[in-house]
Amino acid sequence: MIENDIENDEVSPPDPADTERRIEALLFAAAGPLSLDDLAKRLPEKSDVEAGVAALAMRYAGRGVELACVADRWRFQTAKDLAFLMTEERDEPRRLSKAAQETLAIIAYHQPVTRAEIEAVRGVQASRGTLDVLLELGLVRMRGRRRTPGRPVTFGTTDIFLEHYGLGSLADLPGMAEMKAAGLLSLDIPADFSVPNPMGEVTDEDPLDDDGVVPEFHTDFLAEDASLN
Repeated sequence: MIENDIENDEVSPPDPADTERRIEALLFAAAGPLSLDDLAKRLPEKSDVEAGVAALAMRYAGRGVELACVADRWRFQTAKDLAFLMTEERDEPRRLSKAAQETLAIIAYHQPVTRAEIEAVRGVQASRGTLDVLLELGLVRMRGRRRTPGRPVTFGTTDIFLEHYGLGSLADLPGMAEMKAAGLLSLDIPADFSVPNPMGEVTDEDPLDDDGVVPEFHTDFLAEDASLN
């Protein structure tokens, strides 16, 4: 036992260049983004994963393919300035209606937020179809229940939302002007629309029931989402 302990103590960290190569291979072959913990599980003991990722990101900086962090996970992706080269090779994404874009923006900046609060910000009644579409696409999720009469369900964004818009975390959400330029926010959004801190501590929300019971939604595209295609 003593000899084994001495041998384990003498194990030196893997060569940094070799660790970087291994990380490059894992990220290149992965079906989706990988976290630092995901990488560490596949690398030799004592591998400096964080340093390897940093070195790899620096090596790929400015190249046609870059290493990017999305929702605290790492992946290779086409450089933003070369995205136009891919337009003819990609399927056109499903476009959201104006109502869905505004609803998504409100959820992103006000989460956790209830349907009534969404309607209060937009100034119009929310169509069931609007939230149905966002839930179906995986851009938003039901987070919990507000500690108020009626126990309304609260909504928040998902990792898919972060990946779709290339955000590392909610802290990277753009400002009002950038949101409008990106089409995330309509130009006629109510003047009193504010941008709270979505990363702030939530104290008035409980998790969804353990039995998994959630409100029933009906797909209805005949109201304000009639233009969805």
